[in-house]
Amino acid sequence: MTQKIALEEHFMFPGFEPYFGKTAINISPELFGKAAEALADFGDRRLEAMDAAGVRVAVLSLAGPGVQAEPDIAKAVAGAMACNDFHAEKIAASGGRYGGLAHLPVQDPEEAADELERCIRDLGMQGAMVNGATGGLYLDDDRVSPLWERAADLGAPIYIHPNNPADVPYMYHGHPELFGPVWSWTVETGNHALRLIFGGVFDRFPRARLILGHMGETLPYQLWRFDSRWEISNRGEKRLEMKPSDYFKRNVWVTTAGVCSDEPLRCAVDALGVDRVLFSMDYPFERPQEAADWIEAAPLSDAERQAICHDNAADLLGV
Repeated sequence: MTQKIALEEHFMFPGFEPYFGKTAINISPELFGKAAEALADFGDRRLEAMDAAGVRVAVLSLAGPGVQAEPDIAKAVAGAMACNDFHAEKIAASGGRYGGLAHLPVQDPEEAADELERCIRDLGMQGAMVNGATGGLYLDDDRVSPLWERAADLGAPIYIHPNNPADVPYMYHGHPELFGPVWSWTVETGNHALRLIFGGVFDRFPRARLILGHMGETLPYQLWRFDSRWEISNRGEKRLEMKPSDYFKRNVWVTTAGVCSDEPLRCAVDALGVDRVLFSMDYPFERPQEAADWIEAAPLSDAERQAICHDNAADLLGV
């Protein structure tokens, strides 16, 4: 079995359950909350699942949205720090089995930048996870530049995880099944990433690193069209230094989280390069053994499998 590093593996910080409850609208009432015990466990249950899947290190992240849903900025800043301190304790006690993505109070980008640096420098984490927009604030907004500048200086990737938008577009009216993991989270997260590309964030911060889950939220399929249609788009004063697809190949990595399917895997590898694809299980919201069994049998060369399962994450995160 190939040794693995897994990147989108979630936990719950005690007291943050009400924030997590805001996603109940997206999940069947019969199923929401079933993962609570697994999210709270850092011991045998989680480690046994990792061992069975061949996972050497699980890079843990808070099950969102966390303090990004907190309207009180001071409370959000304090809550993020408390969550990261708790997270760091679990990392330190794991004997090298856990890494971490920091939780950030994006409402205050300067505080978020300082907290990211504290988590990287002092707490032994490898990057940050941001759960979509924060009160309607997307990461391409100029107000977020302090966070991108610090992340680029630290070499710390920012992983955008799905969350609900600030409003509910009419296109989901009458179709609640589409509002959530079936479709709207992909649309929202993919659009968030495109705001960064077309908003010139990676021209301003060429060393910034972005991670997207779910095999890139369908974006690798569209690289040619992004380049082609950008040329005729109503772009106003916007200019880019490179083709849109070039930013994907320089600044973006994608994970297999939540997608155990050969066709999108091959598309991501062929479109972005094998060094841009990382293994994830999305524990406990997906079956770890299913993810492991699938990647072991996927149509990859041995070198590609080794890179995706382990070496790419080790290089990107320094795990």
